[in-house]
Amino acid sequence: MASDTLKSNVHVALLHYPVLNKSGDTIASAVTPMDLHDISRAVRTYGVRQFFVVTPLKDQQKLVRRVRDHWIKGYGATYNPSRRKALETIRLTDTLESAKKEIRSRNLANPRVVVTSAREHPVSVSFETLRGMLDRDKPHLLVFGTAWGLAPEVIEQADYCLRPIQGRTDYNHLSVRSAATVVLDRLLGC
Repeated sequence: MASDTLKSNVHVALLHYPVLNKSGDTIASAVTPMDLHDISRAVRTYGVRQFFVVTPLKDQQKLVRRVRDHWIKGYGATYNPSRRKALETIRLTDTLESAKKEIRSRNLANPRVVVTSAREHPVSVSFETLRGMLDRDKPHLLVFGTAWGLAPEVIEQADYCLRPIQGRTDYNHLSVRSAATVVLDRLLGC
């Protein structure tokens, strides 16, 4: 059986700003508690070091703290200890740069930023290529967008853009929590 400790140098960020709305405008999206639960469970399952929830909105930060605290310090901690372990991976930051700075302070190295998208981008890296890169010592930050995806400036500033998940049809509109689980399995699964 695999160890329950987190040894990976992979981090995940769920970005709520800057992201796009249906019209292509840059917005800040709302936090979805189901995303917090499901992505933190996937993060814990695949041994990801940290799950950054990124939002500048104070009311949304309050929501994240309330959900996290319920499962770590409140009744949820004793009711479901395995859920507590998952939600302990959550770190709340107001910007992506803050998440990168925290990783840099711990690892003494800038993380390679890998963005995800349901759309193909000119310079994309395959799952196989990225999986091979994750075995190296340098930290990696996988960035997932909410709403209708990451704002162009986030993609442009990234080191890599992961190729979109392809199913058996041309339909490609997974929830971010489903996409995060698929990506983590393809990159860190056995």
